[in-house]
Amino acid sequence: MMTKEQEHQITDYLIFHRLPLDLLLEVKDHMVAQVADLQISKNVDFDAAFLETKKCWADEFKIVSYSTFYREQIPVIVKNIAKARNNSMMGKALLFGLVVFAVNFILIYLSTSESVYSIIFRIYNSIVAVSPLIMWIFYPHVRKYIKRDFQYKGKVFYSIYQQNLGIYIGSVSIVFQLINRDFYHAFRFFRMNEPVSAFSVIIDFALPFVLHFLIIFVLLNFFGHKKAITKIQDFLRDHA
Repeated sequence: MMTKEQEHQITDYLIFHRLPLDLLLEVKDHMVAQVADLQISKNVDFDAAFLETKKCWADEFKIVSYSTFYREQIPVIVKNIAKARNNSMMGKALLFGLVVFAVNFILIYLSTSESVYSIIFRIYNSIVAVSPLIMWIFYPHVRKYIKRDFQYKGKVFYSIYQQNLGIYIGSVSIVFQLINRDFYHAFRFFRMNEPVSAFSVIIDFALPFVLHFLIIFVLLNFFGHKKAITKIQDFLRDHA
C-alpha cells in the first residue's frame, strides 16, 4: 500500500515538470498504478519502483516548443494533449464562427437602411465580443483559478485550457476596430449595387469572422477550464 508521503513525492515530481493540474492528476493515477505494479511484480521498494517508472516516462517529459500557444517550452506530453484539444476546439470555433458570420450576412438583408444595419451590426457584434466577460460574471468561483498562482509558486496552470484564456485580451483590439469602423461597404455592395472595392467588402466580413472565431475559441476554453476545475476541487482543497 502506497503511503500519502509517497503519493506526494509523485505529485511533486509532476509539479516540477509543470504539468497543468488536470493533466497532472491523470498522469499521477497512471504513475501510482505503475509504481504499485512494479513493487509487486519485481518485489522492490517504492524508491526503486518510482525510479524505474520515471525512466519509462522520461520521453514524455522532454522539453519542446509549442510557440503557437506557449511562449516557454513545455513537456512533450503537455504539447501533444494541448495540440489535440486545441485542434478540436478550433474546429468547433470555426463551425460556430461560420454560423455567426452567416447571421452577419443576413443582417444586411434584414436592415431597412445603411444606418439601421450599422446600429444592428454594432449591437450584435458587441454582444459576441463581451460574452466571455459575461461568463466571468455568471461563474465567479472560476475567477481565482484564471491566474497561474497555484501554491507551488506559480509553476503550473490549473488546467490545460488556462493558457488560451489570455487570447481574449488580444482580441480586444479587434473589438475596437469593429466598433469604430463604418461597415457600409458590404451593405452598399449587396443592397444598393454601388461600385465598392472588393477588398473593402472582404475586410468588412473578415474582421468580424476573425473576432467571432477567437471569441468562440476562448469560450470553449473557458468551459473546458471550468469543467477541469470542478474535477480537481478535492485536490485544490487538500493543497490549499
